[in-house]
Amino acid sequence: MIVRTLIAAAGLALLATAPASAAAPCKDAKGKFTKCPPAKPTPTRCRSNGKFVKCGTPGAKPA
Repeated sequence: MIVRTLIAAAGLALLATAPASAAAPCKDAKGKFTKCPPAKPTPTRCRSNGKFVKCGTPGAKPA
């Protein structure tokens, strides 16, 4: 009896979750769908001797 209840609860939890891709479509101020802006590029980080340093520093390697 308890096993059936747990299985039913797990099934309902799986059905209630929404896919992540449909969670945030791009809309304008009026609520119409628009093309999403491109993602910002991530800055390059460099390391030297195990610490993060500016990439122009001698001996720095991209992390």
